[in-house]
Amino acid sequence: MKLTWNLGGLAAVAVIGVAVLVALPMVAALFVLMQLTLYLAFGILALSLGFVWGYGGIFSFGQATFFGLGGYTYAVVAFNMGDSTVPLIAAVAVPTAFAFLLGYFMFYGRISTVYLAIITLTVSLIFYKFMGHTAGYQYTIGSAHLGGFNGMPSIPPINVPGFPELMAYPEDMFVITGAALLLIYFGLRALLASRFGRVVVAIRENESRAEMLGYDTRLYKMVTFGIGGGIAGVSGIMFANWNAYISPTVFELAFSAQILIWVVVGGLGTLIGPVLGAIALGYISIELGARSIADVNLDVNLVLGAILLIFVLAVPQGLQPTARYLAQRYLPWTRPPPEAEEAPRAREGVGNG
Repeated sequence: MKLTWNLGGLAAVAVIGVAVLVALPMVAALFVLMQLTLYLAFGILALSLGFVWGYGGIFSFGQATFFGLGGYTYAVVAFNMGDSTVPLIAAVAVPTAFAFLLGYFMFYGRISTVYLAIITLTVSLIFYKFMGHTAGYQYTIGSAHLGGFNGMPSIPPINVPGFPELMAYPEDMFVITGAALLLIYFGLRALLASRFGRVVVAIRENESRAEMLGYDTRLYKMVTFGIGGGIAGVSGIMFANWNAYISPTVFELAFSAQILIWVVVGGLGTLIGPVLGAIALGYISIELGARSIADVNLDVNLVLGAILLIFVLAVPQGLQPTARYLAQRYLPWTRPPPEAEEAPRAREGVGNG
């Protein structure tokens, strides 16, 4: 019965998601669709960290690295090829391969959790400095051949494979980004329900016990980290197509910290939670930025820091788990059947949103 209840919830998410993607472009203004596309791209990025940290137990402070690599790889290859098919593949493969390489040295080197966070953050800052120093007119990485001094402008949009003239317009990017988010979400749900996913969660709970049972925990963590890097690369692709521009700021410290805040506020150990956190806080960040432009003295990072502090102290479980608890307590029809008992914590990640 528990499986049936979970499948019902997944079906509801799928139906609602598809309905929104189909109906909203028909009624919403272009500006609204573009803003929602950005929030959905952030949702994919938050989902990558939610999987790596919440289920794999890997505290990565550098998901912005893979996000930026995905965006820059797509831009560089798309400028040189025109058709977006190969750039899309490369923009997922490069951050995935880099995550695997970095994960190999970190996990097979038995680096502790604290140092994992430091290393991933340091790598992100290195890319920030590198891209910043190759943003001049004389380079082809930071500005390509179009003369953008602080980044890469006029990035070619996604097109129908084999038909470069059939390009995705902004309203199309809303559908593409939303579809990518849904596919990644359901893909991760399926992965977590598989034997691999159960082992990953077991390693998070007790790595030593998993090793004694014969599992190569280093390999599982490396694969988990690589998958998270690839998902972050997809988010970078969507971001680069959202405004046809990418700059070294995608690697900076403030952005890396925001990703952590999205996951903590949304709910660590869930998949829906980080997406909700990214959309909500992404909206808040954009609104605060707009008010700052209107001469209202608001510091975005200060406000986000205050929100993080409030949630850590008052709502430590995050938005999604708290909303789920309140709904099941006060709305009887949201409760699972009585026989659907809670699984042990080592398996509870499979049933969470």
